[in-house]
Amino acid sequence: MSELDYRIPELAKPYFQRFIRECQEDRGGTGLTVLDIGCSYGVNAALLRWDTGIRDLADHYRSHTGDLIARDRSRLAAGDKLPGVRFVGMDASRPALDYARAAGLLHDTVHADLEAADPTEAQRRVLADADLVISTGCVGYVTGSTLLRVARSAENPPWMAHFVLRMFSFEPIATELRALGYRTQRLPGAFRQRRFASPAEQSQVLNTLEANGIDTAGRESDGWLYAQLYLSRPALNLPTDHEDIP
Repeated sequence: MSELDYRIPELAKPYFQRFIRECQEDRGGTGLTVLDIGCSYGVNAALLRWDTGIRDLADHYRSHTGDLIARDRSRLAAGDKLPGVRFVGMDASRPALDYARAAGLLHDTVHADLEAADPTEAQRRVLADADLVISTGCVGYVTGSTLLRVARSAENPPWMAHFVLRMFSFEPIATELRALGYRTQRLPGAFRQRRFASPAEQSQVLNTLEANGIDTAGRESDGWLYAQLYLSRPALNLPTDHEDIP
């Protein structure tokens, strides 16, 4: 992915750091559990816990010799920047989850496809602890079915922060979450995800955006996928001047 200038996890990092702090304050300043949906090999956890960037992370894995899992665990032991935060990853890839758990990047994992079925009781017990749910690119490929199943599994309604490609509308998901007592904001800005992998991919995305009336000038037309950030919180956590997405 680094060959395509993949960068959304690094752009998301300061927002996740902020939401972790705010969610901790909201929940009494104690420990926090972050659930990363579509976590792959634990990239978001690595950037946050090592306080590093995406280029450093790519170099870290390009230059490895010997036991990479042992090296990852040693790096964490030498400087975990979020020792009070527990990271749980959910993904459909068992090898990715197994690596992230063995390396210590994730404290627990859920190997599931919640588009297809409800979580098992064992999976529900893991999901129940989620305080903050994050993602950097999987929403759109997964839908409200997954997010609602996660929300219903949690003991307390978790905050949610999702970076969603502009070719996907988050409004249907926001409507479904609203029925569970959530309110959703689209935060300002658009965030580069990565370069297009091919002219065919760019053409397909441009056609989708233009069909939805979305202006691509200076963004997707220039060769990049762009995402937007949606923050969904239980209504009781919101200031009185909060406004939902249109």
